[in-house]
Amino acid sequence: MSRSLLIPEAPAAAREPGRDRYLDVLRSLALVRVVVYHLFGWAWLTIAFPSMGVMFALAGSLMARSLDRPAWDVIKGRVRRLLPPLWVFGAVVLCLLLAGGWNVSEDPDHGGAWSPLALLTYVVPVGAPPFPWHLGDEAGLLEDTWPVQAAGPLWYLRAYLWFVIASPLLLWAFRRAPWVTLFAPLALTSVVGTGLVTIPGEVGDAVTDFAVYGGCWVLGFAHQSGLLARVPRYLAVSGASLLMAFGLWWASGHLGPDGWDLNDIPAAQAAWSFGFVVILLQYAPTGPSGPWGPSGPRQPGRFARWDRLVTLSNNRAVTVYLWHNLLITATVPVIDMAYDLPFMADARWDAALDATYGLWMAVLVWPLLGLTIVAVGWVEDLAAGRRPRLWPDGVEVSRRKGGRSSRSRRGFSGEAD
Repeated sequence: MSRSLLIPEAPAAAREPGRDRYLDVLRSLALVRVVVYHLFGWAWLTIAFPSMGVMFALAGSLMARSLDRPAWDVIKGRVRRLLPPLWVFGAVVLCLLLAGGWNVSEDPDHGGAWSPLALLTYVVPVGAPPFPWHLGDEAGLLEDTWPVQAAGPLWYLRAYLWFVIASPLLLWAFRRAPWVTLFAPLALTSVVGTGLVTIPGEVGDAVTDFAVYGGCWVLGFAHQSGLLARVPRYLAVSGASLLMAFGLWWASGHLGPDGWDLNDIPAAQAAWSFGFVVILLQYAPTGPSGPWGPSGPRQPGRFARWDRLVTLSNNRAVTVYLWHNLLITATVPVIDMAYDLPFMADARWDAALDATYGLWMAVLVWPLLGLTIVAVGWVEDLAAGRRPRLWPDGVEVSRRKGGRSSRSRRGFSGEAD
């Protein structure tokens, strides 16, 4: 094997300033898929588009790019961007939990003298935060499993934080032994993600998540450095396809409670996500003059119509991820009010609403997300040291001297690279 494939060297395009809009599009698609999955729970979505693997790969690529600067400054910057949005969300969730009568010290799953300290994970997500599996009444305003829906996705922030902290060491290892570092998480998953070795409790969950998605994070390094681009496409795609085939084969013999949902099958998730990300990055339409490359500020051709939504979702990715599941739960009491309308006394209308309940949830959650972006999304700007904006879609209204307004497009100002 040639030396150029063993030692990653940053190509000229990787050193150019600006955003890689292809990665921004992938992040937007991943966020939409996460919301749709939590709306309908369709297991096949984890195969059609493994969002978490994609998101970790994109974050790894940006982290590798940022680590041209002092590592401590980069880690502080990432943590600073993450924590304020979490604090706002955590304050709302904790207030709702306490108002509902939850006492962490009396919770059978989290009780004990030191249990109140676990609440600090709502402040700094070094671990998954505690929450009750049931709170309130099934017939209440929110169904009694709302805490699981609200706080359950916070595992991603824990995993992201540990990846950020570990990135200087991972990047150091990657630059010295790129292929070993790239495939080491898959090897670790074969141990902790297959039942060969079981690590109990929160530590076990954290180690498993780190192993399952570590390969995707380091793939971000490989993409940013240019290593992945130097692998012949036929070789990369063939190897990725074989790995994905293994993931599906493993899943077929280890189906979880939700069937083919890869979230319940760590080894299959790791293999499928890794291979899927390799193919996505191999076919990236980027480069020095590519339509989605660092110099391309917008989507090409017919994709340009989605440019503002892509910019908005990337500028508010943390807000969308934190709040979407709680907002899905909040659609239920809104839809339930329709049952009190006079014409709903007709059994046909009642049955029609029952049959389309999930569809109405999908319709309502997006405007609720929009309201949440306006209400608290600007915290992301404050965390990044930017001027707060209510709707950062890349279009700013400015006043002309004659009193007319014009729209001027500004560059993306999302996560610092």
